[in-house]
Amino acid sequence: MLAWLTALTLSQTSPQVSSQIFSQPKESSLIAQTPDPTEFTVEQSVRPLVGSLDDVPVFNSNSPELVEDAGILLSTFPPEGMAVPEAHLDFAFNGRFDVFAHHVYKALDYDEENPELLDSLYIGVLVHNPGTVPVNVRSLSGASYLSQPDAPFIQLPDFVPFSPLNPVYAGPGSRVSSDMLQDRLQDIFPRAMVIPPGESRMLMNQPIPIRELEPPINGRSTLAYLESDGPVYVASMAQYAVVEAGVDGSVIESAPTLAAWESLLQTGGLAGPRDLAPAPLPLAEGDRLIYGRVAGVSSGSEWKATLRDEPDSELADDLLADQLTIPAAGEAFSYGISLLYAGTMGTGQNQSAEMLVRYPDTAYQSHGNYGVRYSLTLPLFNPTDRSQTVTVALETPIKEDELSEDGLQFFEPLPTQTFFRGPVQVRYQSDRNLPAIRNIHLVMKRGQQGTPLVTLTMPPMSSRTVEVDLLYPADSTPPQVLTVKTEASE
Repeated sequence: MLAWLTALTLSQTSPQVSSQIFSQPKESSLIAQTPDPTEFTVEQSVRPLVGSLDDVPVFNSNSPELVEDAGILLSTFPPEGMAVPEAHLDFAFNGRFDVFAHHVYKALDYDEENPELLDSLYIGVLVHNPGTVPVNVRSLSGASYLSQPDAPFIQLPDFVPFSPLNPVYAGPGSRVSSDMLQDRLQDIFPRAMVIPPGESRMLMNQPIPIRELEPPINGRSTLAYLESDGPVYVASMAQYAVVEAGVDGSVIESAPTLAAWESLLQTGGLAGPRDLAPAPLPLAEGDRLIYGRVAGVSSGSEWKATLRDEPDSELADDLLADQLTIPAAGEAFSYGISLLYAGTMGTGQNQSAEMLVRYPDTAYQSHGNYGVRYSLTLPLFNPTDRSQTVTVALETPIKEDELSEDGLQFFEPLPTQTFFRGPVQVRYQSDRNLPAIRNIHLVMKRGQQGTPLVTLTMPPMSSRTVEVDLLYPADSTPPQVLTVKTEASE
């Protein structure tokens, strides 16, 4: 995560919230006025999410997160003929696949006598055709943003509606998720590449600049949906910009060439420093849980599901097989989002994507499912003879494996750590029976209850479908829950 960049507040095109962004109380007053967070319980059940991840392979490059030493971030090339065979995982993509990359670059030991330490670090994603016929690779959608200046971690209100013409974001993971929810293709990606036999092409060759920043630290998040008509290998790598002096003494940077990337792939080792190695799973008694960061190929790009009553539930109606009966008045139930090992919220369900191949010192699972799309349909049904007010909200309860109380734990007042920062899209039929779409940017602290994404007034014996879509942002912390609540009767 890039949480340590939150102090760098720069401007952003969000006019509807700009007046609120820079009107926060001073830190000293916050310390004096904010008491310690206290836990409280909301009695409600948590259900496992029906369905599962699809089988789309994801090139998942997130370790090391903080890159100091240039080298190979992730390579699925065969190890044969490579100078450092252990840097290559031998996995070919064919058909639909994703590329996800999330890395940070920071200048180390900088002083005026070592200005070269401020040279940009380039992130290159290379795609290779190992076959004997040309391979076509299409970019279906894709986005890549820097923390600065593209998407700084500015302070935003918890709940901000936005539109494609008036975007709201905080951090590169947030902005990437917003673009991908709208199926955009940023112009840095080629719409199509024809890769001749035995040759390579660059999907991306973009810098992480730090020269003008104080402190000199920056990050880049990338997600792209791709499709090939033949097998390809993929590698993400990091190397410094090509630098020359301008006639006025300025520094002129340019991207490494394809040949330079191919040379690094052939001769280089893994980029460093390496992240903390994960603890083997299942965790042995007494061992410390270390999830680790992901570097490998994970299985699953989307979790698509229709949430409905269990077939053997007393609420299930054979005539309405696709119904999700709303809770009784004053009650609620939730579904887990991005549940993970030791954080299943009482469901026993671990949603983390399986790793098909991985480096031995990186995560055993894709904990947190960064970049995974959750597309959930809720066919709500009011079985009562009275109108009911129903809300649907995304929440960030305190992480637990087995629920210690009869419900979810939250904090009041809230702590300072942000655990979710990104967009959610909701589609539904309004109370006026009109189709509606809401795009909402959420910022949630650890232990924060959710503001309703949608509020519906459901007449007796009526049905209403709500669809919720989100791409799990790269700078968030799982788990979350999607909560359906029926307001208490007056």
